[in-house]
Amino acid sequence: MVSQEQRRRQLAREKFLRQQQRRTSARRKARMRNSVIASVLGVVVIGSVALYTTGVLKNDKDDKSNASARVTPSASAPSKAPDPCAKPAAGPVKKLSWKKEPAMTIDASAKYTMKLATTCGDIDVALKTSAAPHTVNSFNFLAAQGFFDHTKCHRLTTNNIYVLQCGDPTGTGSGGPGYTLPDENLKDKSLKGNVYPAGTVAMANTGQKHTGGSQFFLVYQNSPLPPSYTPFGTISESGMKVLKKIAAAGENTGGGDGAPNATVVINKATIAKS
Repeated sequence: MVSQEQRRRQLAREKFLRQQQRRTSARRKARMRNSVIASVLGVVVIGSVALYTTGVLKNDKDDKSNASARVTPSASAPSKAPDPCAKPAAGPVKKLSWKKEPAMTIDASAKYTMKLATTCGDIDVALKTSAAPHTVNSFNFLAAQGFFDHTKCHRLTTNNIYVLQCGDPTGTGSGGPGYTLPDENLKDKSLKGNVYPAGTVAMANTGQKHTGGSQFFLVYQNSPLPPSYTPFGTISESGMKVLKKIAAAGENTGGGDGAPNATVVINKATIAKS
């Protein structure tokens, strides 16, 4: 027969064991819960990093990797808005390439304007000649060669940054003139707080310094971006109306980054000294 003291100790041990079992079970459940949470957070973080590292405004010679990272169409993607643009003018895109930047022929002290006669309407741009002479001189050269004529604006972003990207004769995001340009005007007074304001026209690049070519983007709404893209022009009020009309038609993935639903083709690009 066990004594009262022995019985008390036995009950105490049993109580202790039950407590340990409950704590062990609770810790196991907590670990499982935390693992699930960590997995979910991991997917979110990886997805966010993937979106960030696809690049924002790349002259997509490195966009072969970009293309695979872009958001694919969803089964629940919204239906397309009506195309607000006209049929493109007849004519082929010229396949032109040069080995080096063209010689300086513009008057850097003069004022120049660029007119993009697009299928959606004319977009007029006042160029920042003195602040970005290499860029403006290159555009003057390319426009005179008909480099931009009949080219598609291949990219519209509608999430976080708000731009239309153009200037690639291949229409894929990987084309250019064969040469690169130095970065210019990155301390433009309009670039405040890492924001490119609506109405800005700036160069796309590969994400590395001095890699601009012919691709450029038009900002239709204030967009948070680092000052890494040469701002070289300002869109007119009437041009902004055209740009916003294009943006309102949306892009083709439903995810905020794809080809514009609108048929945006530059029928003719011209630059004039004013």
